[in-house]
Amino acid sequence: MSESNVKIKLGEEPLYSLEGVSVGKSLLLGLQHAFAMFGATILVPLITGLDVSTTLLMAGLGTLLFHLITKGKVPAFLGSSFAFIAGYNAITMGGPASPDFVAENLPKASGGVFCAGLVYVVVAGLIKLFGVERVMKFFPPVVTGPIIISIGLILAPVAISSASTDWLIAMIAVVVVIVCNIWGKGMVKIIPIMLGIVVAYLVALVLNRVDFTPLQGAHVVALPLKSKNFMVFDLSAIITIIPISLATMMEHIGDISAISATTGRNNIVDPGLHRTMMGDGLATSMAAAFGGPANTTYGENTGVLVLTRVYAPRVMQIAACFAILASFFPVFSGIIESVPAAVIGGISLILYGMISAIGVRNMVENQVDLTSSRNLIVAASILVTALGFEAVNGLSFTIGSTEIRLSGLAIAAIVGILLNAILPGKDYVFSTEAPKGTGVDFSGVSDKK
Repeated sequence: MSESNVKIKLGEEPLYSLEGVSVGKSLLLGLQHAFAMFGATILVPLITGLDVSTTLLMAGLGTLLFHLITKGKVPAFLGSSFAFIAGYNAITMGGPASPDFVAENLPKASGGVFCAGLVYVVVAGLIKLFGVERVMKFFPPVVTGPIIISIGLILAPVAISSASTDWLIAMIAVVVVIVCNIWGKGMVKIIPIMLGIVVAYLVALVLNRVDFTPLQGAHVVALPLKSKNFMVFDLSAIITIIPISLATMMEHIGDISAISATTGRNNIVDPGLHRTMMGDGLATSMAAAFGGPANTTYGENTGVLVLTRVYAPRVMQIAACFAILASFFPVFSGIIESVPAAVIGGISLILYGMISAIGVRNMVENQVDLTSSRNLIVAASILVTALGFEAVNGLSFTIGSTEIRLSGLAIAAIVGILLNAILPGKDYVFSTEAPKGTGVDFSGVSDKK
């Protein structure tokens, strides 16, 4: 059906298909979603040391894979997950603070993230087999909330360390993000991270505080995949990172619930939570296999859905193609990698604090009763074990000839799940017909729309 036969009122009424929308308008709508995800997506490789081009490629391919598995019914974009930063840091910062050590251990962290993605697939199978209500009993907010709080608090020293390299630049980034997020309108409110990076970077340029070494020898066009970044399997890394998937699965459920509420179509039921979770998990495993960060559904793009009222999944697929296209320009990645550490530190000061605050919100919005001794014991045990064991570099032991290290977060997740399963008085009920957003959104600092 041509556009001349159908009058399309963009922004005035819900649009579930691009049928009748011109190619030009469709491309612009997709480009808008690409801008919305961009700032947060590239921030993860900047913080962890992963490759920016590979990140963009895997975000695009992961999104397309997600849409294939979910039958093209869910308007979601999959970008870099912030929750796994703690896992990357645990693996790459356990030795000498040198680029060589980080580069050597990033593939091990990617192997752990690959396995975390497979946990999604296992849980998706359990949801299909037993129903989501039974499975969710093991992951209530009283467990996931404190785990999320711990992720942010564990990362806090990293943000301070980076910001302290140049406090002026770091504070400029902080102020810009706060102003855009609190007082910004439209797209400005949705992309505060990108604006914070851009403004602080420009100030650093004026003050001659930018190192252009990453641009030396950078090609204008090149393949984004580099074999040296491909994953390798390390048992300690796998055990350290897998527990993070407990929190990110709750993030996934929250995002799918938010998308369902926004579009008026219950995607928890159709195409089903098992399909959306499998799509997210397989996209994460695929990205990690080639040296990209874990993927997650993005709250920023849900915000754009609210603004435009264009709910057509094809728009997200167009945005994915833009991300793939951008990945083939390494000179662009070189510019991004030249961003001073202080800029990233300033952004991280807010981001890591927001992660912990989101954990608190997760518990408040789900009305976790902390006057209950049972819930208080579960939450307290998670917080103490996570932060306490992390302070002493986790728990190490040897099985045969293999040394295994459990991070504080891994120990906390085990303790929390076991206590929640053993102690009587469970009071959390998850409904597929009226799913509640979990309050979990690691994709950036923008508000959940």
